[in-house]
Amino acid sequence: MPDARVSPRERLVLTAIIEMYIATGEPVASLAVAHTFADREGLSSATVRNVMATLGEAGLLEQPHTSAGRVPTAAAFRYYVEQITRPEAQLGRMAAGAQTASSMPQGAASLGASGLASSSLSEARREQIEDSFTGVASSHDYLERTSHVLALISSGLGVALASSTAGQVLEHIHFSRLSTGRVLAVLVTQAGAVQDRVLTLDRELTHLELETAARYLNESFRGWPIERIRSEVTRRVELEREAYNQMLASVEELCRKGALAVGESGPAIFVDGMANLITAELDRERLRQMLLALEAKQRLVDLLTAYVDGHQQEVRVVVGLDQTSPAMQDLVLIGASARLGGANVGTVAVIAPTRIQYQEMIQAVRYIARLSERILEAPAS
Repeated sequence: MPDARVSPRERLVLTAIIEMYIATGEPVASLAVAHTFADREGLSSATVRNVMATLGEAGLLEQPHTSAGRVPTAAAFRYYVEQITRPEAQLGRMAAGAQTASSMPQGAASLGASGLASSSLSEARREQIEDSFTGVASSHDYLERTSHVLALISSGLGVALASSTAGQVLEHIHFSRLSTGRVLAVLVTQAGAVQDRVLTLDRELTHLELETAARYLNESFRGWPIERIRSEVTRRVELEREAYNQMLASVEELCRKGALAVGESGPAIFVDGMANLITAELDRERLRQMLLALEAKQRLVDLLTAYVDGHQQEVRVVVGLDQTSPAMQDLVLIGASARLGGANVGTVAVIAPTRIQYQEMIQAVRYIARLSERILEAPAS
């Protein structure tokens, strides 16, 4: 519903209903809303009922049962999020934020660095988050811990998605011969990620060839983006095959077999808090469908990739995930990119019922995303 079609009175009533529903989880009656505005002229119970009827016709409220109060729809929550993330909107105690990005998919909002500036996390919440990341020193541990922390402080899933090989930079690689035709490759990125994989080779490589290949890669390509190394090795083989024939052929074989294929089987994703969703008030079949949708790893990867821009550190809010799956219509995603020295480390997010404390969770996701720069020290050049 466009902002121009929502009067100030309707906005007040809708905001009150949404925040009462978030707090109680129960349908909101007109009498309860009228009581909230007891000291405000012109907002009697009858007036509130009329406003609620108008909001219902606009698709912002629905009535679960004939005699029950009203509950906000996904459209209402989207409108609410837009209001608390706009600099010109001052809805009661709601703080300022950045305008909804016009290029985002429907239902998404983004918050820049100044968004919700006056609605910071409480000191106790910041201390809880800081304490939870004690001892974390690698991007893998940071992302794994993030999923746990966000699940702990929210009413939904905590999700953290590692970035793909794009933007990852080689720090060191080591090869060890395991048996005939089998080699262990250990790859370390400058962001601190470590991955090992067993390679099955087409021809036998000696210990000397493996050591030479590792030394060549480390000396020639340390600090290079990983996705560029394989193509550069192939190019050098073609240009200098005579001079580097034996050594580069060994390197090419190792690379072709997957030594530098970190993440190609899919980025690592950490999920915690599924039990939080099981306690939500959903019927058995809807709950089953929702859990099936969320248990699919690729579904979550696609969801975070579609809505959270890895090149920016804005908070994205997506209310109603039914575009991804009908079973996820009552869920909201709040996510942000975690970065280190300008490179994307991964994505951190909360996926929760629309009855979530939006302002606190937006701030928590932003705070944890920015912790990556402080927790994960950039490697010395």
